[in-house]
Amino acid sequence: MIGGNIGNRLQNLQRAITLIGTKAGEITRQSAVYETEAWGKHDQPAFLNQVLRVITSQQPQALLQTLLGIEQEMGRARQEKYGPRTIDIDILLYDDLVMKTDELAIPHPQLHLRRFALAPLAEIAASVIHPVLKKSIDELLLECPDKLAVKKL
Repeated sequence: MIGGNIGNRLQNLQRAITLIGTKAGEITRQSAVYETEAWGKHDQPAFLNQVLRVITSQQPQALLQTLLGIEQEMGRARQEKYGPRTIDIDILLYDDLVMKTDELAIPHPQLHLRRFALAPLAEIAASVIHPVLKKSIDELLLECPDKLAVKKL
């Protein structure tokens, strides 16, 4: 998932897509772009978010390092938890893998609680089963307790 709320948000998403396609793997699907209220820290501009399906030969830890490098290349500064950012790139799912290290948890541990992630994910992977919760992405979206606005552009 890619998202951001600083600068030219749409241009930042496009640049992230290009860099991910070049450095991480082949992008085979992408959702529409969604404008979403900020989650976790509300006194900031709305985000644009999009979900990508990427086929990669990189193992999860290596992929994470690649994605963090792209964030850094795009000027991401990690100064404040849930704060504003030019770009944020998260791994939501990696096939049906379940893993947790100090640096990376797959599936994303907050996925089922975040409408801004579930809505675009459901657009491209509605029937995919969450490997821990054993429910489809569509089911998780229907049950999601998050009521923040998520608007398809």
